[in-house]
Amino acid sequence: MSRAAFTRYVALGDSITEGLCDAAPPHPSPLHAAPPSAWLGWADRLAAILDGDARLAGRGFEFANLAVRGRRIGDVVGDQVPRALSLRPDLVSVMIGGNDLMSPTADPDALAERLDAGIRSLRAGGSTVLLANLFDPQFAFFLKPFRGRAAVFNANIWSIARANEAVVLDVWGVREFQDGAMWASDRVHLSGRGHRLLAARAAHTLGVPYAEIAAIDTASATAAPAAPLPFRTWLRVYAIPWAGRRLRGISAGDGLDPKRPVPQPVGAQH
Repeated sequence: MSRAAFTRYVALGDSITEGLCDAAPPHPSPLHAAPPSAWLGWADRLAAILDGDARLAGRGFEFANLAVRGRRIGDVVGDQVPRALSLRPDLVSVMIGGNDLMSPTADPDALAERLDAGIRSLRAGGSTVLLANLFDPQFAFFLKPFRGRAAVFNANIWSIARANEAVVLDVWGVREFQDGAMWASDRVHLSGRGHRLLAARAAHTLGVPYAEIAAIDTASATAAPAAPLPFRTWLRVYAIPWAGRRLRGISAGDGLDPKRPVPQPVGAQH
């Protein structure tokens, strides 16, 4: 796409966009000043890239992140989209669907239809929409059974984008995400390296040059993944608690508010 001049970016989604497993610096930085959250994430990193681009052009830039862990398509369309519209952004990113598709009764076509309504609302509000598809779940053995429905959902993403003139952030097509170094020890969230690569890919998709992507690609091709947790430890620490929450109908994000609910300059206290 041609290069756009963004001034206000709002990120929507679940734990990936909230930034889980991408540790924030413990001190003020150009990315965050004294962050209230332990996590940074790809959307916050993209905001820093866009902020730098805006500064070079003499523009102001603000960022809000409404994503919360555990959220599903219904939460994004019913809650996050209206909140985003009230903030009047010129750029909105939407990455959602993974939590929905892990339900045994998930219908990827029906889920996509629900998401389409939210994207139409954002486009009607005048925002450029950066719509991400889902990661190829081949990287984790326990996610492979969901690959077929993820592929169907992703096919719908391209149709939604075409119908609404949204921009697709194609994460399925980034083969580097099959590398274990891109994933945290829980095997479902990106590592810091993964978040950095995703932010760089998003910037390029938006037409904003970002030289670090070459270095990230080179490093990911040569870096060894962190030593995986023993299987029994992974089950005890991550898998069993997750399954228990699903059985009880609760989410790790219940009761949590967005970490950055209103647009502010990227380096602002919040």
